[in-house]
Amino acid sequence: MKKFFYHNSLSIVFLLLFIAAFFGQIIFGIEEYNKELIENGGHAVTMSNYLTTGHFIEATFENWESEFLQMGLLVWLTIFLKQKGSSESKGFDGEQEVDREPSAQRKDAPWPVRKGGTWLWLYKNSLTVSLFLLFFVSFFLHFYGSFKDENTANVLKGNPPLSLMNYLGESRFWFESFQNWQSEFLSVFAIIVLSVFLRQKGSSQSKPVDAPHYQTGE
Repeated sequence: MKKFFYHNSLSIVFLLLFIAAFFGQIIFGIEEYNKELIENGGHAVTMSNYLTTGHFIEATFENWESEFLQMGLLVWLTIFLKQKGSSESKGFDGEQEVDREPSAQRKDAPWPVRKGGTWLWLYKNSLTVSLFLLFFVSFFLHFYGSFKDENTANVLKGNPPLSLMNYLGESRFWFESFQNWQSEFLSVFAIIVLSVFLRQKGSSQSKPVDAPHYQTGE
């Protein structure tokens, strides 16, 4: 067990942080939602009911959507684009390790590599494909949650509900999306540029402390 935690400590810590933050979102989210309902003449909902509301669905997947988008774009764009001096970029000199063709003869190669053909093609692109699939699923659920929450507000105010197509042209959904996308793109830009000049000893996201600024890659 100790060995398991040592080998997986980074993912375990982030998973625990996610769970803690997710519960925090739910606890304060239901409090905020019930406050809005009561102020508009509605009735407070229970925890189980809250988890099916547009308020919860929208708030959750609005953020997941932007995270998967920025990670998917970063993984995909670093195939073609480079930034001199950044630890997030491939180097400029010689063939890069990540660009070499996979070999089925390599010791402990994953089974799709040994299988070859379509399985190998899918596996070669599986990280990017998975991230973009998660983005599109989150994008759809964000839209659904935002649409549902908007119509709940319309009912409380005595306004007619919107159709899906009508809501797609409303500013609220796109405002929610773009305000998250811009922050994610800024954070990626920051780590790409700051890693050119700044260091963190011991981090895999940083170059060695004594590396020159022009050194590209970790």
